[in-house]
Amino acid sequence: MGQQDNDQNRESEGSKEGSVDFIRTIVAEDVSSNKWDGKVITRFPPEPNGFLHIGHAKSICLNFGIAAENKGGRCHLRFDDTNPVREEGRYVNSIQDDVRWLGWDWGGHLYYASDYFEKMYEYAVQLIKNGFAYVCDLDAGQTREYRGTLTKPGKDSPYRNRSVEENMDMFMRMKEGEFEDGSRVLRAKIDMSSPNMNLRDPVMYRILHAEHHRTGSKWSIYPTYDWAHGLEDSIEDITHSVCTLEFENHRPLYDWYLDKLEIHHPQQIEFARLELTYTVMSKRKLLQLVEEGRVKSWDDPRMPTISGMRRRGYSPEAIREFCRRIGINKFNSTIDIALLEHCIREDLNKTSNRVMAVLRPLKVVIDNYPDNDEEWMDAVNNPEDQSAGTRKVPFSKVIYIEQDDFMEDPPKKFFRLGPGREVRLRYAYFVTCTDVIKDDDGKIVELHCSYDPATRGGNAPDGRKVKSTLHWVSASHALRTEARLYDHLFTKERPDEAAEGEDFRSNLNQKSLQILSDCMVEPSLKDAKPFDRVQFERLGYFCVDTDTTEENLVINRTVTLRDTWAKVQKKGVK
Repeated sequence: MGQQDNDQNRESEGSKEGSVDFIRTIVAEDVSSNKWDGKVITRFPPEPNGFLHIGHAKSICLNFGIAAENKGGRCHLRFDDTNPVREEGRYVNSIQDDVRWLGWDWGGHLYYASDYFEKMYEYAVQLIKNGFAYVCDLDAGQTREYRGTLTKPGKDSPYRNRSVEENMDMFMRMKEGEFEDGSRVLRAKIDMSSPNMNLRDPVMYRILHAEHHRTGSKWSIYPTYDWAHGLEDSIEDITHSVCTLEFENHRPLYDWYLDKLEIHHPQQIEFARLELTYTVMSKRKLLQLVEEGRVKSWDDPRMPTISGMRRRGYSPEAIREFCRRIGINKFNSTIDIALLEHCIREDLNKTSNRVMAVLRPLKVVIDNYPDNDEEWMDAVNNPEDQSAGTRKVPFSKVIYIEQDDFMEDPPKKFFRLGPGREVRLRYAYFVTCTDVIKDDDGKIVELHCSYDPATRGGNAPDGRKVKSTLHWVSASHALRTEARLYDHLFTKERPDEAAEGEDFRSNLNQKSLQILSDCMVEPSLKDAKPFDRVQFERLGYFCVDTDTTEENLVINRTVTLRDTWAKVQKKGVK
């Protein structure tokens, strides 16, 4: 334990070594000193009681990353399935899908805490026989009362001094299902006056008559996390057990169990969990949003779940880069979501093909263009990637532009289309607005323009310039599309900061989803599949949604083109 305490103190030194965080520094020193015979074995141990979120992505990248960086290293995927009431097989499947999608592979090392239930029971019997555990009949309220407070020591349970024989008999009967839920627990016998509340005779087993998703009704007792955690690590020969910071005060208990059992003792290291602005990370709260219908599902694109981010259009490469940039620290902090969105834009800018789409169409008739003609213009797929090549975009007499790209009485700094103004249509021609058509309510419904045939491709032979280039879509070739525009799920940077009597739900953004059903996109997207990502020129990055059918193309806006990260950095906010 002394060596482990020294290892924990290396965090500050490790954090100063450029991009090498304090945990990697510890691992590197352990490999160098041959502490674990040169082995590096980590694990990612989620509970299968919900979908993974971006906070889990940080832990996944850390644990699998450390294993991948060390020769012969490996990272186990282990499901901590010790609470049958909250766990479901669908969560097991979604977690595996998410880890794979992020780019990591556990090989043959997929495990479950339930694999070790029999062995955990045997270890509990060993502690009972050695006088380090006892069966306690106090109810939950009495247990809290006897436990004491941070300023007041606890007092011994009246059942603390039962004989080994009586404890063995009671524990076996607990296992056989003889007693009712909550009527008894098995507790470790440590120190009821310890300043660390976790050491005041913690519960190891509770009675729970519930169907387990893997073991069925075989067990009537289930281990607590603190009891199971270290045993799972030990059984799997883990070397570095990386946890989030809230488990730091639990480490003495982790050590106590393993020391008393005299079994393989991994090193527990804690780091700060991820907190993001405009986001909640609690699975309990996320489940609440799903169950109350405030979002459509766990993979709703507004959710911070990995499956939600995938559906929205985030790439695994961008999420991994985000996790790399935020680093690993020993102190809690909140990361501005602008950094995550910046990483998304950086990646999608390099990898997404450009497409022209009109979200709020305004019809434009080019009067002097031949009625039945069409042309196919050459368009660049991705200016950041020459290998992406070009595509053909159809042009015809009637096109759509964005409503926002026209003003009948434009102000001085508005350079887009207006009466008598000339603009460039991307990849096509210069056009000039000649007439404005309105409906009976005075709403602009149609524009009439003339085009200059000599400007094909977007340049004028006489050298004249225009101040604006607009995107457009040919009306006769356009695909009608539903676009879903997403904003932050919460209106406050810290959603938990709610008024008295309210909770985080009071800060939900009622405008977090806007659906546009009459959008028009160029025909190159006719064969688009769910999760295909594109950039709509001048509008943002978009992703084909899983609701897409052969008859109905549905597109999610991933992020806008406007990057606010530089502005956030200038304010000194991380």
